[in-house]
Amino acid sequence: MELMLNKLKSTVTKVTADVTSAVMGNPVTREFDVGRHIASGGNKLAWKIFNGFKKSTKQEVAVFVFDKKLMDKYQKFEKDQIIDCLKRGVQQLTRLRHPRLLTVQHPLEESRDCLAFCAEPVSASLANILGNWENLPSPLPSDIKEYNLYDVETKYGLLQVSEGLSFLHSSVKMVHGNLTPENIILNKSGAWKIMGFDFCIQSINPSEQEPKFSSKEWDPNLPSLCLPNPQYLAPEYILSVSCETASDMYSLGAIIYAIFNNGKPIFEVNKQDIYKSFSRQLDQLSRLNSSNLQNIPDDVREHVKLLLNVTPAVRPDADQMTKIPFFDDVGAMTLQYFDSLFQRDNLQKSQFFKGLPKVLPKLPKRVIVQRILPCLTSEFVNPDMVPFVLPNVLLIAEECTKEEYIKLILPDLSPVFRQQEPIQILLIFLQKMDLLLTKTPPDEIKNSVLPMVYRALEAPSIQIQELCLNIIPTFANLIDYPSMKNSLIPRIKNACLQTSSLAVRVNSLVCLGKILEYLDKWFVLDDILPFLQQIPSKEPAVLMGILGIYKCTFSHKKLGITKEQLAGKVLPHLIPLSIENNLNLNQFNSFISVIKEMLNKLEAEHKTKLEQIHLMQEQQKSLDITNQMKPPEESKISNTGNQVRVMYVFSHNWFRLSINKCVLLKGSLTLEEKQKLAKEQEQAQKLKNQQPLKPQPHAITAPVKQTKDLTDTLRDNIASLTTQPINKPKVPSSTSFSSVGIGMGFSSSVENTKRNGLNANMGFQPSGFGMGIGTTSQNFFGNTGVTGMANMNMLPTANMPSYSSLNTTSSAVQQSRPPDMSSLDSLFGPQKPKVSMNQLSQQKTNQWLNQFTPPQGTNSCPLGTQMNVMGQTGFGLQGNPFFNPQNFTQPTNSMVNSSSACKDLNDLFG
Repeated sequence: MELMLNKLKSTVTKVTADVTSAVMGNPVTREFDVGRHIASGGNKLAWKIFNGFKKSTKQEVAVFVFDKKLMDKYQKFEKDQIIDCLKRGVQQLTRLRHPRLLTVQHPLEESRDCLAFCAEPVSASLANILGNWENLPSPLPSDIKEYNLYDVETKYGLLQVSEGLSFLHSSVKMVHGNLTPENIILNKSGAWKIMGFDFCIQSINPSEQEPKFSSKEWDPNLPSLCLPNPQYLAPEYILSVSCETASDMYSLGAIIYAIFNNGKPIFEVNKQDIYKSFSRQLDQLSRLNSSNLQNIPDDVREHVKLLLNVTPAVRPDADQMTKIPFFDDVGAMTLQYFDSLFQRDNLQKSQFFKGLPKVLPKLPKRVIVQRILPCLTSEFVNPDMVPFVLPNVLLIAEECTKEEYIKLILPDLSPVFRQQEPIQILLIFLQKMDLLLTKTPPDEIKNSVLPMVYRALEAPSIQIQELCLNIIPTFANLIDYPSMKNSLIPRIKNACLQTSSLAVRVNSLVCLGKILEYLDKWFVLDDILPFLQQIPSKEPAVLMGILGIYKCTFSHKKLGITKEQLAGKVLPHLIPLSIENNLNLNQFNSFISVIKEMLNKLEAEHKTKLEQIHLMQEQQKSLDITNQMKPPEESKISNTGNQVRVMYVFSHNWFRLSINKCVLLKGSLTLEEKQKLAKEQEQAQKLKNQQPLKPQPHAITAPVKQTKDLTDTLRDNIASLTTQPINKPKVPSSTSFSSVGIGMGFSSSVENTKRNGLNANMGFQPSGFGMGIGTTSQNFFGNTGVTGMANMNMLPTANMPSYSSLNTTSSAVQQSRPPDMSSLDSLFGPQKPKVSMNQLSQQKTNQWLNQFTPPQGTNSCPLGTQMNVMGQTGFGLQGNPFFNPQNFTQPTNSMVNSSSACKDLNDLFG
């Protein structure tokens, strides 16, 4: 990369140095800025050609520079001869004025270092195009290296040279004397121009007589720049020291041969022995046949053979060459007509421009851009010609890239956008609007193109308005949305409402219907549909246009009409229109069909909404009750004064309930409900995966007595019972139930208390499904406080503590004073051995528990008994459907210790 940059830098430095050294100090630089070295031309390609601009007008020119360093090898008198020869050629060119001769913009100026003059803009010399790259910049310009002549360029170029020779021979009475590819220059537009009059010969006879030309003998001692190129000279120059106009025609034949043979001349001349070379050339020319000219096209081959004839009288003159069939080409004739366009009147021009679109596709793009486009855009200054020229310019624009369009066409087209007369200009632009919107930059579209469309919508001509409305949908997708919404749509609506023409009104509705897809849904609903109700006319075409817009909006996937607008605005507008008397049967059927579709959609949507609302209400009730069934979070165990947080979640059943809710509410849940349900499922899953908590006993500071057997505890309690009177217990006034989980409190009446001799309070605790039996103060289990005989919590673990272990834990916190055991001595004698609670638990349990169950038909217990909940005898609300057994799973470890203990007590104290 660095190497490439260094090479580029050295190249730029070299070019800059060439320009500086060649032109610095020359008077030409006072008026012209000299730019890049682009080509070379003239005899021996001695003239370097630079592009440049006139400082005052910024007009583009070509600066020809001859660097005097090329003469360093010559003597002073030879240098003077070269300078005189070059000056003579430029001065003669400056005096001659003809379209086929190079136009000089500034005469020759001499300085110490160079000769320089300015001419019309130039691309290259024909020698450069044919591969002679002497005296060209390095690296070679790509536009010269890649330049390929098209057939039409060759034909028309040779025709131009022939016309230039005709002018010199007939009008000026002059022989050029050195017609070579080096002295044929291609200007900026591709036209071929003649230069290099260094060896021209003027007729010595008066103008009214036959021209006669004197020739000088060939002097090999002269510098090469003071001699013509012998490879293109006619033989008579050397062999007979004579010349005439036919000598230039021989040079033209040699040029044609070189063009079709990759720039190689027909003969190679030995400059050291030029006479011998021309003698051999004369012999070859006399035996010239078609095989030597096989690369030359058939329709000009015979004419070239004539031009190369050794006898000057046989050669065609310049005027005859311009009329040969080879130049009767459509492209060449088209280019020739453009060159003479300034001589035509408007009628001739208009006829020519009308037929030009048929010819343009047959011409190469470079020829069109270089030669035809400048001629067309120059006619924009003539308003009467713009309608005839503009279609051709836009046709060329279609073949150009966006960059070429912006650079070559748009600058000349911008003023035409603002022309309002003649009206055909607007019509042509509207027909090519897609092209303009595609290739024109956004700023120019906003400033020039769209205002032209707006003027067309507001034009007084109905035909212009109709055409504009018909064309707008074809390029609506290329218009930016703000311009569409804020500028175009309001003008279409205004044209529809204010026009007195039915065609304009109908076309406005049709146009709106076609561009609906490019608009926003809410803009259509809030702006377009209300506008339809403002249209005053009731003609069938207008009504069908209104119906069409409604139908397009209703059926379009992106747009659509809400059911509220259908019910409130659309149907109340359409139904009265459907019964207008002007409508025929087919039109009425179209209205009814659309109305039915709208009604069906309205019915389906609203029915679905009501069904969803109903379903949501039902599910809301279900959700409310389900929320009451949420599993408890913790249960407190206070047997030893320690508080342990225990979590128990019915994970399987809760997850199943959640899935059932999802299925039940599918399609009708709101986002908030779905989020809530997802959180519930996530919490249930976390609780399911959580390890169960195990109660950990706290350290007891007081000394703990050794755990006694249950029999000893019972003896102590009974002993205290026999010594103290029994007071009436207080019956709880109410039984409470937790909203989450299953809880049951059971209280006996006063009569049952007297009958059974105890005050029982049984129930499931709210957090943990535990069942305990306890008494108030002065019961038969203790003297003071509330002591629990058993407090069982069913945990989701297999390691549940037994009843006996819980009892011993409870007894450990009794009073330190040992109870009186004498009351039990009679019960436990030798015939009645002591038994433990574990042994008692194996007996039947139902008999004792039945004491606390009121007989059938009594109202002593207001709450019913629910059996077999989670595999245990439990208590629940009778008839509650949400407490069904299938809603819960059975724990792996069922507990029967409480029932067994009750049976033992019944057997003992019944």
